[in-house]
Amino acid sequence: MGWAIALHGGAGDIPRSMPPERREPREAALRHCLQIGVDAIKAGRSPLDVVELVVRELEDNPHFNAGRGSVLTSNGTVEMEACVMVGDTKKCGAVSGLTTVKNAVSLARLVMEKTPHIYLGFDGAEQFAKEQGVETLDASHFITPENVDRLKQAKEANKVQIDYTQPIQKVEEEDESASLPNGDSQIGTVGCVAVDSSGNLAAATSTGGLVNKMAGRIGDTPIIGAGTYANSLCAVSATGKGEAIIRATIGRDVAALMEYKGLSLEKAAAYVVQECAPVGTVGLVAVSANGQVTMPFNTNGMFRACANEDGYTHVGIWQD
Repeated sequence: MGWAIALHGGAGDIPRSMPPERREPREAALRHCLQIGVDAIKAGRSPLDVVELVVRELEDNPHFNAGRGSVLTSNGTVEMEACVMVGDTKKCGAVSGLTTVKNAVSLARLVMEKTPHIYLGFDGAEQFAKEQGVETLDASHFITPENVDRLKQAKEANKVQIDYTQPIQKVEEEDESASLPNGDSQIGTVGCVAVDSSGNLAAATSTGGLVNKMAGRIGDTPIIGAGTYANSLCAVSATGKGEAIIRATIGRDVAALMEYKGLSLEKAAAYVVQECAPVGTVGLVAVSANGQVTMPFNTNGMFRACANEDGYTHVGIWQD
């Protein structure tokens, strides 16, 4: 048994031809955030502290679909959501529909720790943020020029787009699915899972959702057992198409296969990703109580990174 940490920055149709100027900042961010997590866990911080720290840093990075980089609804607004969960107690907190909260993951933790509830959304969540004194910013802070362009692309194509879908240009009716070369129309949901040397587990996930989603749409990220889950066996954070992840109860099914079928973390996660969700819709990162790490996906790629107490470190995008 030993500590381990894994994080992701989104999964989807990530072309291998992605230009270096777009790929390298994301890879650098993953390495930076991984080091933050490793340093925190080595310093004796709890897994919950670790995943919150890492996800906060990812939320503040505009290259990912959370916090500052959140994609836009069909109304041109941001509606951010996040979730945290602790394995041993199954305590959890979730938020949706945030428009001004700088770090949604921290508000999700406050829901878990300061209320009798699990999930707060929209105006109620914003009011709770004010009561707790968390940092808020004008809604315009979260809207980047890149995401304005992404929304325009999606609207022109009449599409609701998953993380990392290559841009779709509006073309003749007989070729509606055509895409631009070297595309990079989306940025990815973020998440982190961690386990300490005592087997304590935690998971956190944060996102801006789907490009051109309907206002009020809620995805998998804040749904316990779908995009985020942790128990005494494992911690899971998923990314991809939220509707598919919810239908497949991705996070809970990984844990259930371990609990009821006795599968290893790697085998359980591989089965769920390959057999329970349509191809091209999901990726996840997970750690087990005994320090195993796995990061499977059924999309073209997933920005991901992990490290463990044995000195193993990996940062990747595509299948190796």
